[in-house]
Amino acid sequence: MEPGPSLPTVANGAASPAAQPTADKRSALYDLIAFFLESGIQIWVHITGRRIREADALWLRCPLGERGRIGTGIYERIAREENLQIQVPPGAGLVPDFNALRGPSFNPDAIHPAIRHFYEHAAAYHLEVWTEVSLLGRFFLWLLVEFISRRMEQLNFPISSLEVAKGMSSEVVQLLEPASGRIVYTGWLRRLKSSGHVIYAGLYSTVQVPGEPNPCVKVTFPCNGSANVYLCPIAHPDGSFGLDSSGSAWGRSGFYRIVRSGPQHRRVRYVKTLHELFHVYVDDEGVLRTEHIISFLGLTIIRLHYKMSPSSSLVGAIAPTAPPSQ
Repeated sequence: MEPGPSLPTVANGAASPAAQPTADKRSALYDLIAFFLESGIQIWVHITGRRIREADALWLRCPLGERGRIGTGIYERIAREENLQIQVPPGAGLVPDFNALRGPSFNPDAIHPAIRHFYEHAAAYHLEVWTEVSLLGRFFLWLLVEFISRRMEQLNFPISSLEVAKGMSSEVVQLLEPASGRIVYTGWLRRLKSSGHVIYAGLYSTVQVPGEPNPCVKVTFPCNGSANVYLCPIAHPDGSFGLDSSGSAWGRSGFYRIVRSGPQHRRVRYVKTLHELFHVYVDDEGVLRTEHIISFLGLTIIRLHYKMSPSSSLVGAIAPTAPPSQ
């Protein structure tokens, strides 16, 4: 029998020569779309944002990222540029002292002790995550994640629950002044356990926002510039804890997109229709959980649910799970 024509083979999963031009065209198209999306955001902030001198609004001061990949290298870059020292303590917290949030209308003592412990020792907790995306939000998040977030490894929102089915790693990175040991920035790096891809590479601190009575939690996500979120603390009657970014004007809590505008100036766009809400609570079985909702124009875009479990070495150190007396 005459041998039939042989089929092209693919070695070690490499693309066949016939498929390579198609892959190259798709990559070029994605690069073009990503360039226009990123450039559009930059132009929008430059045109509509306020031009401020950094020294005149210290509450907005933050490290800015460059175009391209952010990922895990952002902490090393900040440390190098600002002459800081990096350390990764096993029990580090996002807010080293929860009392830093104390203000005229927020009493940290009213918050469940287990919640306080998480914020002061977040690195010692394991995270499980579930995600739910609205029909409207799915399209906009797909654009953001597919063309921008995955490329720069930042703000890589998990659109599908399958992405986080194996969990999310959590690492707290402290950037210190070498001489004094003062914590300048606290980084919270979260990655998908299934792939190792960075989901969020953020910087956490507490700051007094001009229009808010209580200190806020400030979260900075360096990107091409930065995305800053300022969250007001809330003490609920049952001992649970809230963080809310639904301020209504400049100088209040909310979302601020920042880009460079010269050596000493920044362009800042306040987006008052983009809100984040966290509700951290202990459920009836003593499990620590968080509901995280992101909404735009009053519509829920994505809802994330977290289960936070302390490592076995901390089980005995967690405060009793009964809510504090009111």
